[in-house]
Formats: sequence, structure tokens, C-alpha cells
Amino acid sequence: MSPAATPLVRIPVGVVVERRKAASQWIDFTWHATGVLPDEPAMKPWTILREEAGYTAFYAGSATIDLYRSETAHYRENLAVEEPGVWVVLSPCEGMWPYSIAVVTADPAEGEGFSEAATNLVEQVTMAEAIREIVGRFVDEHHVARDFVKRKRNRADPETLARRSRREGDE
Repeated sequence: MSPAATPLVRIPVGVVVERRKAASQWIDFTWHATGVLPDEPAMKPWTILREEAGYTAFYAGSATIDLYRSETAHYRENLAVEEPGVWVVLSPCEGMWPYSIAVVTADPAEGEGFSEAATNLVEQVTMAEAIREIVGRFVDEHHVARDFVKRKRNRADPETLARRSRREGDE
């Protein structure tokens, strides 16, 4: 693995998902990520946190938010909005539970990229203050502003275009 692809900081988190009774004849439940907890709670994945009529909240398991030096511009843009977010990607799986945690990221572009696979559930949840502080310190330490350089296209020369020779067989 190249050094550029190695995360400089890994933030351990716990993921909370909810299952709601669906108002549909085709599916029984809907699933949504509802939160990311700073640190990893000392409980087993898929522990029930709260249960009410038609609604169950689960601790789905642990993950890490990996921070890369090359993505500081995206983290910075995320932190600049009124309510910074974390993107949770749940992938379908076979077994006792219908989804597994694929990725948790603070990079909006990466989160959006995972939404292209129609089978993934991608949810943006509010970034906890403890996570926001870590990401903010990382951006402060590693962000390098890069000037935007717009490339200029070479203009087509109409004289050159007019002087094309005919190829054999072209009529």
C-alpha cells in the first residue's frame, strides 16, 4: 500500500441503526443509520438499544473513520456547513442481519460515491462534537491550500481545418 493511501488518523466509532415497520405490502421493514457514537461501546453488534411499537434501535457494530491528508479539502468543506455530517454506508449481507457496516466517512464525496451502488444504504448523520474536534485538528494540521488553475484550450485554426486533404476512397 502506498503511503498516500494510508490513513494518518483512524477514529473508532460505533454505529446506530433503526428498523421501522414499513407501510408497504412489499417489504416488512425499513432500515436507516441514525447515529455515529464516538468510541466503540462495550457491547456486542446488533444489541437492541431501544424498542417501541414498530421501531427498534440497534447498536450495529464498530467501524473507523479514516482521515487522509489528500482529502482535507473535503473535510474542511464538511466542517464549514452549519451541521457537519458523517456518512454511514450499510451493505446488504446474508445471515442473521440484512446489513453490515461497509464504511463510515467524514468525506462527503466518498459518501456520495457509495450511493451509486443501488444496493447500499447511504445515510448522512450528524457528526458528534468529539469527532468534529478530531477532524478539525486534522484539517488544521494537514490542509494545504492549492490554487485553482484553469487550463486554457488551444483554439482551433480554421485554416488548418480547411486544408485537410482527401483520403483515397473518400468522395
